[in-house]
Amino acid sequence: MKGNDHINTLYEHGTLASLMAGNMAGTITVGDLLKHGSTGIGTFDGLDGEVIILDGEVYQAVSSGHVNHVTDMAAKMPFASVHQPADLTKLDLSTVDFTSLNGDFVHQHELGNVFAALHLTGTFDHVKVRIAPKQEKPYPSLLEVAKGQPTFTRDGVAGTIIGYYAPDIFGSVTAAGWHLHFLSDDRQFAGHLLEFNAAHLTGDLEIFDTLEQHFPVADQAFRQGEVDLATLRDSIAQSEGNHQ
Repeated sequence: MKGNDHINTLYEHGTLASLMAGNMAGTITVGDLLKHGSTGIGTFDGLDGEVIILDGEVYQAVSSGHVNHVTDMAAKMPFASVHQPADLTKLDLSTVDFTSLNGDFVHQHELGNVFAALHLTGTFDHVKVRIAPKQEKPYPSLLEVAKGQPTFTRDGVAGTIIGYYAPDIFGSVTAAGWHLHFLSDDRQFAGHLLEFNAAHLTGDLEIFDTLEQHFPVADQAFRQGEVDLATLRDSIAQSEGNHQ
């Protein structure tokens, strides 16, 4: 257990609500983002693919299904979450899928009112991901993009799940519940996780006591954006492919 003098921080740049409204231009560089964490997820300028950050290395799954190893520290992102792994609870899980993660796992680890990071590795019987295609200005809403996103599947693939759990009350700042990305060990298959199952996975869980929310205040689209709160939650659920 961590001491009272140690703070575990989840750093998030941008908001999901702003992304839903079509503010998809990059507003933080990869280099600046990595100052706040070595592990995380996000997307690139114009909603260009799904990002997985592992041990300070940045990978981008693009809509063709290809995975890029990104080394350009000046590349920009409109939305991302990162953290520095610490105070980890080791995990050894059997018969794992979204149903178990959303059910017994959340209750067992008392996640309902906290932010948490999940890191799981092993061989997966089945994985289904989707990858956001790059958008051009004027940007559509995220919901419109989600309707046409390509999906990819792999069976018997070794890889890693990285992502976060967020309380329902924060469901417009970020994705409520689990928001997970997948990266294969051979770095050839990745994306936003829609479905998975595995007989046995190991890894760790980290609970955060602090959320550091960073806003792109110099970006005019962000400052002038208008969010439709009446339809926001349903739109997020549809665009994220939530498994609630």
